[in-house]
Amino acid sequence: MTSQGTITLDDRSAAFRPYEEIRGSIAWTLEKAPKSLELRLFWFTHGRGTSEAGVVEVKSLPASLQGGERFSFKLPGTPYSLSGKLIQLTWALELVADPLGQIGMCELVLGPEKRTIELPAIDQGKTSWWKAIKGAH
Repeated sequence: MTSQGTITLDDRSAAFRPYEEIRGSIAWTLEKAPKSLELRLFWFTHGRGTSEAGVVEVKSLPASLQGGERFSFKLPGTPYSLSGKLIQLTWALELVADPLGQIGMCELVLGPEKRTIELPAIDQGKTSWWKAIKGAH
């Protein structure tokens, strides 16, 4: 038997606006009883340069071999989901069993239009990425 967890969102689009509530269900089956079990709402960056992550909220779950529960999280206002040539910022929920580590993950999008903001390449004449996004010169 392999340890595994599933995270299922009520909103299958997995796209949300700032301050909206995420609802769904989780289920897990583990090889051995964990010391602890948590569902985490977090964001992370990846791409060139230093990776960063921020945990927004953690829900403790019963440390059992198997189970299932409903959950909800209220999203913060920022940071938005971003995608550019050099960096991406992604939101996710992860189910973590100690000492096994991550046993389930579900990526989602946070943005004012319920979509990832695509960062444009900055021309030499642009002075900042913000001006590039807004189209200012």
